[in-house]
Amino acid sequence: MNPENIKNLLQQVKDNQIDIEQAVEKLRMLPFEDLGFACIDHHRNIRRGFAETIYCPGKTDQQIIEIFENLASKGNNVLATRAKAETFEKLQQMGKFPDAVYDELGRTITLKQTEIEPKIKTVLPIITAGTADLPVAKEAQNTAEIMGQPTELICDIGVAGLHRFTAHLEKLQKASVIIVVAGMEGALASVTGGLVSCPVIAVPTSTGYGSSFEGLAALLAMLNSCASGVSVVNIDNGFSAAVTAVLINKKIEALKNENN
Repeated sequence: MNPENIKNLLQQVKDNQIDIEQAVEKLRMLPFEDLGFACIDHHRNIRRGFAETIYCPGKTDQQIIEIFENLASKGNNVLATRAKAETFEKLQQMGKFPDAVYDELGRTITLKQTEIEPKIKTVLPIITAGTADLPVAKEAQNTAEIMGQPTELICDIGVAGLHRFTAHLEKLQKASVIIVVAGMEGALASVTGGLVSCPVIAVPTSTGYGSSFEGLAALLAMLNSCASGVSVVNIDNGFSAAVTAVLINKKIEALKNENN
């Protein structure tokens, strides 16, 4: 869609030939912006409810910064994952984004510029089997929160000491969806799935000794869970787990608003 098409569309709205909702549907497929090394999808926010995320590995610092600046210039909330501290330092040196935040543990850069609607009231629990799973859990938490999702991080409640898990069970049973982050044998996802009535999104991590095969053991265990309602994302993929959980809660919130 070129500028002339957009002008015609806006004129149609002004003349009451089409309504606002019809115009929004047409705008969902607006073209991307080509930077030469990346094509920025500025209207992903319209289609999906959140802006494009910057996956940093494989990109130079300059490429990351240019994409970040481009997304921010359109008023988007910006998220960069698997980012290095050095990249954030170079971004800060520009002086344009004083509100940007770097999480060293989760390896994310976030910039919040706008409030997300509809507001999600339900808290998303993100639980870890061990402290070593925290980097993946923090990636999930930072992703969810930049999308407008309140979270609670509950750490180190793995199956080696189930009394730690059951101490939080009442709270977990009230959730609409739960993210479970676990390495080693990945058993926490199955235990959680068997005790709650909501979907469980399992995130296998690469935490474990040699025979864990860098998370493959946890991945296979979670995929083979006998607890129904457990879905699995890829190894160390806290980002994808968070996006899925937020989409579930956003849909629930939207349905609540429609019924009120």
